[in-house]
Amino acid sequence: MHIVLDDTAIAAAGQGNVLASRLIHRAHAEPGWFLYAPACALVEADRARPGTAEHLISLPGITILDLDLAAALAVARQETWAAAHSQYASQPTPERPDGAVIATTAPERWAGEPVRVLDLTP
Repeated sequence: MHIVLDDTAIAAAGQGNVLASRLIHRAHAEPGWFLYAPACALVEADRARPGTAEHLISLPGITILDLDLAAALAVARQETWAAAHSQYASQPTPERPDGAVIATTAPERWAGEPVRVLDLTP
């Protein structure tokens, strides 16, 4: 299971959201569970709640996704960097042939987008 945390999910994890905490635990403890934090989503979550990025990146089982050239080009075409980087990260790759699910506490943000969503709203 491949899951991308958007900025709202990262902020929720920093505030003790039980569902986000379960995802983090699974990514650390169970084989086959992978959790990704796009750099742009980390920045946006940290703007909303300072210290969130440092907290999240210190947790085991989370892979930080850098803003490489392909991601930067995708972000440049969108309105918000955090959402654009999360959506880009969820697309299929050789490592993730089926893509990834986006974990969020704002599922309405993703309505009409070609992504699968995991609602972390408690």
